[in-house]
Amino acid sequence: MLVPRKLFFTKGVGVHRAELRSFELALRDAGIERCNIVNVSSILPPRCKIIPRTQGLKELVSGGITFCVLSKCSTSEHGRLIAASIGCAIPSDRNMYGYLSEHHAFGQNEKEAGDYAEDLAAAMLASTLGIEFDEDKSWDEKKEIYRISDKIVRTTNITQSSIVKTGWTTVLAGAVFLF
Repeated sequence: MLVPRKLFFTKGVGVHRAELRSFELALRDAGIERCNIVNVSSILPPRCKIIPRTQGLKELVSGGITFCVLSKCSTSEHGRLIAASIGCAIPSDRNMYGYLSEHHAFGQNEKEAGDYAEDLAAAMLASTLGIEFDEDKSWDEKKEIYRISDKIVRTTNITQSSIVKTGWTTVLAGAVFLF
């Protein structure tokens, strides 16, 4: 069984007249275009160390199968605001798994999309930990509940947004696993 020991966050944006090429340019901007990306679901393994993007990119192998939680949004609609975000919730007990969430949206800026993705990850972890909360409350109110519970050490997100000007625009955010 493969269990990642490390992960890093990355993001990118690409613009081109062809949708596929805009995606490749977003991967290039994120530094992961040379990998064969395999999308995986949203569990942060126990004791998985989060490392800086620069360090993580050095560990990638060209052509390697690379597991990633990836959020992507593409459109050619001129003037459209798009965003892609990965949220992360890490439990205080590092022997327990955490959550990563993927969120892609139209009409949300980086802060809105990032807060939403972070909230999704924290809500999934809180539910697993048995923390009671009202999902209709604002993110900041729930974050206070998470702090009070002492069961979530940290939440974070990485988000890329862009306004479409010409051709196709793709934004992406990813959590890249390393073994």
